[in-house]
Amino acid sequence: MRSPSSDVVSGATGPRPVEPAGGGGWAQGLRLRTIYGTLLAALAVAVVLLGDRVFLGFVAVGAAILSWEWMRLCRAGRFGRLGLVAAASTVAAAILAFADRPAWGIALCVAAAVAVHVVARRSDPQGAGWGAAGIVYVGLPVVALVWLRGHDASGERLIAWLMLSVAVTDIAAFFAGRLIGGPKLAPRLSPKKTWAGLVGAMVATGLCGAVFAALDPTAPRAATLAVAGVVLAVVAQAGDLFESAVKRHFGAKDASQLIPGHGGLLDRVDGLVVAAGALAFFQGLTGGGLLAWQ
Repeated sequence: MRSPSSDVVSGATGPRPVEPAGGGGWAQGLRLRTIYGTLLAALAVAVVLLGDRVFLGFVAVGAAILSWEWMRLCRAGRFGRLGLVAAASTVAAAILAFADRPAWGIALCVAAAVAVHVVARRSDPQGAGWGAAGIVYVGLPVVALVWLRGHDASGERLIAWLMLSVAVTDIAAFFAGRLIGGPKLAPRLSPKKTWAGLVGAMVATGLCGAVFAALDPTAPRAATLAVAGVVLAVVAQAGDLFESAVKRHFGAKDASQLIPGHGGLLDRVDGLVVAAGALAFFQGLTGGGLLAWQ
């Protein structure tokens, strides 16, 4: 089998050509990020307009898709009964969080992960471990998103800011990285990411937070959201790199081919998954006082 850095890698979804590390496809990458950013921003607006139940529906469907992609990626294209357990567990965790029982949702995900590992470790040792990890990887951010959203206007605006920030991070990192170039951030994991892209994302997302605060009189102070945006940009980029590392480990270019030509849902929300978990942890640790909408 050829190395992941060669011209073709083979993964759960079959051989896919790997883009050259240095470039090509600039316009294609721009189009993808513009579409993704627009959709994420539109979803953030929908959160405000359509209410908590619609948001729960979005998250539950996303949880099922992400579980499907993760299991197929880490178990050589197989979903099976373990995949069904993973999908059902993460969806149920979202419902528990919606019922104001986020701790129960987390406990369910951990219990399901342990059960999957115990049941499958003899027949599929590597797949069992990665499959169990996937339940936690998908389940915890799912609980975080629903818990952060809550049932009131403050949760609406918090989630809207989170999603807009992740979208800005992705687009700004792309623009800054391609226009400025320079040293690579993590060439073995993602050969196109640069330090300039990370810095550009931090600056743009910080400005996004400040503008968001200026437009919303109920938001925290502009300086607070600006600093939070800078931190969130770093966390989202780390989430992107983590997913790249997992794909490299399994020799796959994309999590799936759900979006023709652009990979899977996990490839599009890898930053949001980690950012949501980090934000929920921070809110829980501080009692939600620092990033509180009035």
